Amino acid sequence: MYHRFIWLKSIIRVLVFMTLTASLGYYFGHVAAGIVVGGVILLAWQYWRLYRLNYWLWHSKKISPPSTRGVWANIYEGIYAAKVNNRNKRKALGEIIRRFREGTEALPDAALVIDHSANITWCNRLARIELGIRWPEDAGSNIDLCIRDPAFIEFLQEQRFELPIEIESPINSSKVLEIRIVPYAEDQLMLLIRDVTRITQIENMRKDFVANVSHELKTPLTVINGYLEMIPEDGNMPQAMMQKALSEMRSQSFRMQSLIEDLLVLSRIEASAERAFEKLVNVPQMLWQIQAEAEALNREKQHKIFFDISPILYVYGIETELRSAFSNLIFNAINYTPNKGVIQVTWGFEGPQAKFSVKDNGDGISAEHLERLTERFYRVDKARSRTTGGSGLGLSIVKHVLSHHNSKLVIESKVNKGAEFSCRFSPELISLIESEEHEAQAS
Repeated sequence: MYHRFIWLKSIIRVLVFMTLTASLGYYFGHVAAGIVVGGVILLAWQYWRLYRLNYWLWHSKKISPPSTRGVWANIYEGIYAAKVNNRNKRKALGEIIRRFREGTEALPDAALVIDHSANITWCNRLARIELGIRWPEDAGSNIDLCIRDPAFIEFLQEQRFELPIEIESPINSSKVLEIRIVPYAEDQLMLLIRDVTRITQIENMRKDFVANVSHELKTPLTVINGYLEMIPEDGNMPQAMMQKALSEMRSQSFRMQSLIEDLLVLSRIEASAERAFEKLVNVPQMLWQIQAEAEALNREKQHKIFFDISPILYVYGIETELRSAFSNLIFNAINYTPNKGVIQVTWGFEGPQAKFSVKDNGDGISAEHLERLTERFYRVDKARSRTTGGSGLGLSIVKHVLSHHNSKLVIESKVNKGAEFSCRFSPELISLIESEEHEAQAS
């Protein structure tokens, strides 16, 4: 509480004290000595107050001032009021910064701020995901260490920011990023980064869809038309031949249906405008559901399938896409591993990243095929693939799903030694959730 300081009262106290010391000196016959002693006492007293003030300012953990009287009480109260005012201002500023951060995290675009030397001063979570920035390790680093594209560096140096620039993502070569630069604060620039891959992919997707459908549907339609031409108009045909024709036509129609469904899934993933980093996916629960489906599919093959799933490891992503990718890898292992094989499915940590892998002890894949496995309709063994009903799109779907989540499919295989299909998710997409419910589900 502020008390008004009265100078006259303080001066009277000093005069009264000095008069008393002078009187004592007069009583003992040394007036001057009494005045000197009084002055020394006053000086020592003021130094003691200075010491207490210094201790309170630099060493004491208490914000409230020591109790005292006189002019020092007013000094303490003034400093205390200034400290409280500064603390309130810091709280208000902290609240403003918190709201700013929450607002920028809610932005649909990645945002990054650089200073006049192009050093990174701040970025939101999407910028860390889209550009691979490690925060706070990369704070103060030059932007060209994160975005090495020569066109972007030239664009930044020319300082002509009227139009945005499109570059290849520095961490995902299949993505196209649009970067718009706007002045921000004093001698700073804000980079707004948007994923525009979908816009450039739509036309290519349409062309690929038509080309792929016309190519892959040609064979089953030819088979069906061939059998239809063999059947007489009156339907008079040997029973055995009729059964074979119907069976083959049914098989080919199922294959066309599966092919069309996979093409639609692939097209939907490529054209998806859904943001991959907003919703938390309960991956353990999803994998336990796929496990039940895998066991039903495995009744004829009789594989030994082991699931090692971390019950607390979640990721941000699109659940339908991740489910499609994970189930494709697991079902492929079941379909293409010889009977009574061993399949290991794992979901857990590998360093700071989350790793999903499917490993089998099947025939394996020779090295010349590995790089082309994710191409549409590419088959290592066409005869076996058609026998199992594969459309040749499964791994292409997996590739596009993982690309949408800033990951990629890693294939390791040797002939007669099995194969492992795996992918990893960055720490920015990981979330750990512990609860009794999850432990109960895991058991």
